[in-house]
Amino acid sequence: MSLRNRGVVMKKYDVIALGELLIDFTMNGQSEQGNHLFEACPGGAPCNVLAMLNKLGKKTAFIGKVGNDQFGTLLRKTLIEVGIDTSNLFTDNEVNTTLAFVHTLADGDREFSFYRNPGADMMLKEDEIDADFISQAKIFHFGTLSMTQDEVRAATKKAVKSAKQSGALISFDPNLREPLWSSLELAKEQMEYGFSQCDILKISDNEIQFVSGKEDYDEGIQYLQEKYHIPLILLTMGKEGSRAYYKGMCVERSGFSVETIETTGAGDTFGGSALNYILEHDFYELTEAQLGELLVFANAAAAIVTTKKGAILAMPERKEIERIMVDK
Repeated sequence: MSLRNRGVVMKKYDVIALGELLIDFTMNGQSEQGNHLFEACPGGAPCNVLAMLNKLGKKTAFIGKVGNDQFGTLLRKTLIEVGIDTSNLFTDNEVNTTLAFVHTLADGDREFSFYRNPGADMMLKEDEIDADFISQAKIFHFGTLSMTQDEVRAATKKAVKSAKQSGALISFDPNLREPLWSSLELAKEQMEYGFSQCDILKISDNEIQFVSGKEDYDEGIQYLQEKYHIPLILLTMGKEGSRAYYKGMCVERSGFSVETIETTGAGDTFGGSALNYILEHDFYELTEAQLGELLVFANAAAAIVTTKKGAILAMPERKEIERIMVDK
């Protein structure tokens, strides 16, 4: 039994996501003069998730805002190219598209510099949220970067409320980016809002430590479970792998060893793969074996994307994922 058998057969979209859409400028070598070269890669966590779902044959849509500029045009064109519905992607005529410069460290991890004060993604308004459109989603996905300022926060909360009222599962990924918050207290407060609303939480190792104040991952997850009663929590631990916490079970699967170039989009690839699995199975009756399958597939997909540059356009095909799973 899948979500299709749980009374959501008539819904048009498998997943609708709301949030930031931006250009990631990733390092791509040096010029003859020794200057850093940057590649303009379409990005933003929610659309990375949707791009992975589209690669796996799911129908998705995005709610957000870009600027009336060359980067906004590129982003809209990219989403259309990968099959994401853009009917609720708005254009701001006054504020430019958000930009992020990604500095890749020796181990493939990243440091971010954002040009978002303001950025067009922050300008999404509450009256631009279409509850009827959102009601067509089986799963609604969001993160905290659409809650950094008052206006876009109100829009996000209206969307989440509409999704819950329509019976959609709520998926949340905090995606903590400290430089984008006026204070870490505000970041934590908005993360806690997400925890209180979601059925599915994808959270990274550093985020669970940040929000719980506990170094031990299991203790941090227990804190969230006791306070928020989240049905499924997926913890990502980078190259070490991932864990699933569900109905008293804790299932862990190790990561895949690959030649990592950079880690941009790895967590989102994992998240999209996980949501795909949930769409194809009964979310309310997942077994230990199924949780293991979910983690292995999502770990493999995330590993592959770290061998490529960019995210939205770098999502792996199902056959690529299955190949690396067999080779392990």
